[in-house]
Amino acid sequence: MSESEQRKIANLLNEHVVGCASAHQRLLVSLENLTDEQCRQDSLLPNWSRGHVLTHLARNADSHVNLLQSAVRGEVGKQYPSIEKRNADIESGSSRNASELVVDLRVSIYGLEAAWASANEKVWSGQGRNLGGNIIEISSLVFLRWREVEIHHADLGFGFGYDDLTDLYVRLELDQQIMLWRSRKPMGMTELPDIAKKLSPSQRLAWLMGRVVVDGLAKPEPL
Repeated sequence: MSESEQRKIANLLNEHVVGCASAHQRLLVSLENLTDEQCRQDSLLPNWSRGHVLTHLARNADSHVNLLQSAVRGEVGKQYPSIEKRNADIESGSSRNASELVVDLRVSIYGLEAAWASANEKVWSGQGRNLGGNIIEISSLVFLRWREVEIHHADLGFGFGYDDLTDLYVRLELDQQIMLWRSRKPMGMTELPDIAKKLSPSQRLAWLMGRVVVDGLAKPEPL
């Protein structure tokens, strides 16, 4: 890899770190007056309460720390021990009270940001395995975490909606999601529908990610 390519990757990584750290803070601010009752209420995700979403965000941060720590040792680590353990941890943590949920999330966020700060070039050039067992680049983790925070913040369903997603995140994510959408289409049918093109960028992204239903548009096929 050339020096200019290395600089480009480093600059992009810095951009992602700044964006995700800001998203972390917006999320924590929105939870300052969270009540126990609100934690028990449904999120916008099927079969998940807000307690489920917040627990998932905390355990997701921990899982990224696991991958980073493995990379420090020169190992290809696993994000989660198993799907069953990941799901069980979310379920068991979802019924905690608001204070416990928010403290857990805050601790996990700052643990992850500390792991970012201490990572060197060797760590960022490493690899890990995601929940599905697929190889992922450690350098991609920050954007993946940014996605989790932005989208699940909106999934909580109070005070922050899909139209409130960060402009830069929307722009970067749209590029990726449109490419994924096109990859699932037959040759010659890879142009977004006109209805989708007329949506705002944030609503177009929410549709592509299966978060909103738009009249006249079929639900995007799952990955």
